Amino acid sequence: MKEFRGSYSVNVTPFTEDGGDIDLAANRRFIDWQISQGVPGIIILGTSGEFLTVTDDERRRYIEDTVAHVDGRIDVLVGAANAHSPTAARYAREAQEAGAQGLMIIPPYYYTPTEDEIVGYYDTITRTCDLPIMLYNNPVTSNVDMSAKLVARLTREFDTVRYIKEASMDVARVYDIIEETEGVMNVFAGERIVESFLLGAVGYVNPFGNYIPRASTRIWDLLVAGRIEDAKRIQRHITVIEHVIAEGHPTYGHQCYSKALAAKAGYPVGDVRPPLTTFASLGAEDLAKAERLKGIMDELDRLMDELESKAA
Repeated sequence: MKEFRGSYSVNVTPFTEDGGDIDLAANRRFIDWQISQGVPGIIILGTSGEFLTVTDDERRRYIEDTVAHVDGRIDVLVGAANAHSPTAARYAREAQEAGAQGLMIIPPYYYTPTEDEIVGYYDTITRTCDLPIMLYNNPVTSNVDMSAKLVARLTREFDTVRYIKEASMDVARVYDIIEETEGVMNVFAGERIVESFLLGAVGYVNPFGNYIPRASTRIWDLLVAGRIEDAKRIQRHITVIEHVIAEGHPTYGHQCYSKALAAKAGYPVGDVRPPLTTFASLGAEDLAKAERLKGIMDELDRLMDELESKAA
């Protein structure tokens, strides 16, 4: 089975200026930039990718064009979630046929399924394709918190379920999952990057790769190299970014900010689709916040120059 390691950017979906279609040309430029910054893999059509707003036709075109453009240079994982099990299975199969290396799949949302229903959902999916699956544990959006015992059950029952993005906000869960699965499950941090690594995580699902790909990729490399204090310096900047975005904004306000900040980095990717609040509709306070965030991005670039010269 393909091995995934490191900081994988969970990408926004670039839209045209009017939001009416996916901007494939902008997406290719965006991916080339991320690759040039050292990103080892990307995950498309996750929460940051606004997967709920994308049509089936757009999804197919987007996946096929992304995989073809990447052309094996880095890993491409595809979000294949849906509340309807056969539809999720179809999405998974289409991703495999397009040449993706893996899948990221949250449990069926809205219904608050039982553990047996969750197992049945992944059973339906694994019967249709054999790509590695990264479970996505995000109780905020799925209304389900997959316990370490449930993750262990899924790991035992399905040979392709070997990864999880752990975003329950309980960093100790990283350790619990590794213990319950006897080290079989590979945990990717969903937050608390340094702490998750110290508890045994092997990677990070990284929304900051949309506008600070260099720093948010290198943080994991520094951790693996044992440079924990240097990694903490990067994490402190990332924490400030998180707090600035969260001030007075909805839970997933980060999506419009991710796109606005990607544009400030030189790679415009359009705005978000409704019902999310577009950045263009925000007022002067948010424009000022974006400028403040751009300043932090510039500080991170200077820090990365310092850290890389230190290693030379």
